[in-house]
Amino acid sequence: MTTKTRPVVALGLAQTLAWASSYYLPAVLVAPMARDLGVSQPTIFAAFSAALVVSALVGPHVGKAIDRWGGRPVLVGTNLLFALGLAGLGVARGPRTLFAAWAVIGMAMGAGLYEAAFATLVRLYGRDSRGAITGITLIAGFASTVGWPLSTLLEGEIGWRGACFAWAALHLALGAPLNASLPRAAESAPPPAEPKTEAPTAERVDAGAGRTTALLSYAFAATWFVSTAMAAHLPGILQAGGATLAAAVAVGALVGPAQVAGRLLEFGLLRHVHPLLSARLAALLHPVGAAIWLVLGAPASAVFALLHGAGNGILTIAKGTLPLVYFGPIGYGYRQGLLTVPTRFAQAMAPWLFGLCLARWGAGAMLVSAALGMTALGALLLLPRPAPAPEL
Repeated sequence: MTTKTRPVVALGLAQTLAWASSYYLPAVLVAPMARDLGVSQPTIFAAFSAALVVSALVGPHVGKAIDRWGGRPVLVGTNLLFALGLAGLGVARGPRTLFAAWAVIGMAMGAGLYEAAFATLVRLYGRDSRGAITGITLIAGFASTVGWPLSTLLEGEIGWRGACFAWAALHLALGAPLNASLPRAAESAPPPAEPKTEAPTAERVDAGAGRTTALLSYAFAATWFVSTAMAAHLPGILQAGGATLAAAVAVGALVGPAQVAGRLLEFGLLRHVHPLLSARLAALLHPVGAAIWLVLGAPASAVFALLHGAGNGILTIAKGTLPLVYFGPIGYGYRQGLLTVPTRFAQAMAPWLFGLCLARWGAGAMLVSAALGMTALGALLLLPRPAPAPEL
């Protein structure tokens, strides 16, 4: 392996574990968890939404820490937080301990998912990070492919509490060593006049930078709202459009591979074009797929899933590369944390709000996601192409 490949593989595997044991955990364990704790399934998802809100609040602070000290100590610390939160979930006895455990997991998510990983790579490699960012998303793109079957197997063998304990142990035995193997970044020493760790704030950026930040924030929040809504409700909306349950589940299984295919496309062909252009093309794919599905109905479900998944995969990379090309590597972690705040709030609200749309309009709810996708594309079209910078 090259000197850059080893950190990418280690970080990609650690990210796979982090996503599988947090973001993808409730979908599999919600039913036995709710039954055992004596709460409704929406209560479990409410605790998960609260964790996303917590993750939004800690993001900027984590970004500052990575800007200063690098990602290695921060990410190792998140493995300990994940282990603590998952163990707490395993011993939860009611709503209070359930929400408390998810709050700890939320802190770990805010400090240990893609945004922190992207900041870690930028801290190590600066503007030469686009390929590395793509690399970790290629590996971690299989988080649901690994996480859902493993959680299902563990729940069947040792119960949902045992599954939580097993995921906690994996963070200590596998995740922490993987993150500890990352290169150590040189500490950023603050100059006498102004600490370098204090990244640009709203008071320090000019109007153009503030407008760019607002447009990026909206584009990311809108696309991740759609992504989270589809993750929660895709089988349901496909059935509302005339698909059988078996067909809807089979089509839903196409989204993960399509995401990986989109990232491979970004790694191959699209790496030669500007990240802004690839982001615009990716943002268009969900609305196009939705339009085809709304016109043709259930027979076009697979086409929709493939287009939605591919666009989602490329946009994940854009979330790491676009802030880099617009604002550069200095203060990247803090900036990424700020951009993530509205995204996490949008994710937290997406399952509930889109569920209301689905209950009211059935298949017509797809118009809502398509419209949001078009507004995200509009925000990206309003962004000016930044001045030429070193190759990402």
